Amino acid sequence: MTRQRITLAILALGGQGGGVLADWILDLAKHQGWRGQGTSVPGVAQRTGSTVYYVEMLPESVAADPVLALMPVPGDVDVVIASELMEAGRAILRGFVTKDRTTLIGSTHRIFAVSEKSAMGDGRASSERIAAACEERARRFIGFDMDAVTEASGSVISSIMFGALAGSGTLPFPREAFEDAIRASGIAVDSNLRGFEAGYQAAGAGKIVLPPVATSDVPVPTTEAGRALAHRVGTLPIAAHANALHGVARLTDYQDAAYAHLYLDRLEPIAAFGDAELTAETARHLALWMSYEDTVRVADLKIRASRIDRVRKEVRAKDDQILGVTEFMHPRLREVCETLPAGIGRFVLNSPGLSKLLEPFFRAGRHVETTSLRWFLMLRLLAGMRRFRRSSLRFHEEQERIEGWLAAIRQVAARDTVLATEVARAQGLVKGYGDTFERGLANFATVMAAVDTVDAAGLARLRAAALADDKGQKLAEELAASGTQRAIA
Repeated sequence: MTRQRITLAILALGGQGGGVLADWILDLAKHQGWRGQGTSVPGVAQRTGSTVYYVEMLPESVAADPVLALMPVPGDVDVVIASELMEAGRAILRGFVTKDRTTLIGSTHRIFAVSEKSAMGDGRASSERIAAACEERARRFIGFDMDAVTEASGSVISSIMFGALAGSGTLPFPREAFEDAIRASGIAVDSNLRGFEAGYQAAGAGKIVLPPVATSDVPVPTTEAGRALAHRVGTLPIAAHANALHGVARLTDYQDAAYAHLYLDRLEPIAAFGDAELTAETARHLALWMSYEDTVRVADLKIRASRIDRVRKEVRAKDDQILGVTEFMHPRLREVCETLPAGIGRFVLNSPGLSKLLEPFFRAGRHVETTSLRWFLMLRLLAGMRRFRRSSLRFHEEQERIEGWLAAIRQVAARDTVLATEVARAQGLVKGYGDTFERGLANFATVMAAVDTVDAAGLARLRAAALADDKGQKLAEELAASGTQRAIA
């Protein structure tokens, strides 16, 4: 007996128009003489979860008053539409995608989950593995970068998905009926029809295309100071040039040209050991550490015109529309004291009474409208404190830590450059700010304490274990296995 009921599940993030897409599909079915029902189960928006929209339909000639399901049933979904690659993977894990039945239509771009972005190391899931699973588990997988198609068409991703659904041929309705559903909605008809056309053509191409991995071009200096720094970079091993050029550009932007020269002063003794990989890795991690995130840096990045332009582009704000950006910021007392001159900052932090008095003022976070004049000027003032950064408590603390790390690299490199390279990579444990920074710094101290008791492979395992979780369980297990004691940070 031929199946006449059609079931569709749509997995979309907040703000991607999943509800609009479901409405289009229901309107399409209605005008084609089908009885349809749509439901939705909302998740937490903005990448910590998704909303599942479910549409079930069948011809009115089959049943005048059918009983339809409220949620997709694993193993009984004909079409799954996913607005992002991880959502396609989630649909597979939930059993919505099956080899004998399901056409999976999904975007191959990524919007990283909170768990991926907050991981101690590189917590990104493999796009290649997810795409391979989509091909393997679905009856047919139609995948392309819907985000890029959305950008090129000047439309929204919901219309791209609707076009891809039409282009897949999984619904027994003509293309004109899909377009009529868009017109009937009266919502941005022209741009949605452009998006529909782009999605229709992309689905018909039949190619699964993953977005290219972003690459970073080597910066080209345009100032006299920049060319002087680039000349010094030229004396380093060739393999280290790209990292070092990025480093001097980053540190010049972070502080000034003199700070970038200090970076090269620190790098040259490492290069003297003649190991290209050691120099390249040190160049990379030294630049990252010297551009540590403090309140001055955060304020600077928040108010940059390039950032506002990027946000306007992401939300597709028109030239005549006013954009408001509200951010959540939570500087703790320690972060505030670290911005102060070293003597004052230490005095406050080392004074139990004064710290107890001031702490309540910094327990709660604040919603900061960075596009308002008041907050913009306050952040501009804070960003302007970059000229005084060298006198701050945080600067003094970080330079001391950096010098200790570089001394360890030089000491180890004198006997084993491979192990010294792992010592350089250990800096990757120190990142972020607040609790994340403190955990990373404690793990860094633990790993560095083991340098004299393990070889390069052993140190690499400890570093990988420290990045595996934020509780330190994997690191503790690896330390126990290697017979090394945890350092007390």
